[in-house]
Amino acid sequence: MPVLITRHEFIHWAKQHGIRIEYIQPGNPQQNAYIERHNKTIRYSWLSKNLFDTLEEVQEHATSWLWFYNHKRPHKANGGK
Repeated sequence: MPVLITRHEFIHWAKQHGIRIEYIQPGNPQQNAYIERHNKTIRYSWLSKNLFDTLEEVQEHATSWLWFYNHKRPHKANGGK
């Protein structure tokens, strides 16, 4: 069973570990366009197409997807190679 963490627990944990959380302004996802694009890619490429039972399954799938995404898929920037 996955562990669910609330926002407040995460913030408390981050402060305990000296991690500063930087928020984007509401309604301005372009302030973090890189991660917004990444999240969209993840959602549409595999998260919405698969049903996972454990966090380990998600991690395995994410690792293999990331390897494929970076090494095997055609890249537009280099002419589809």
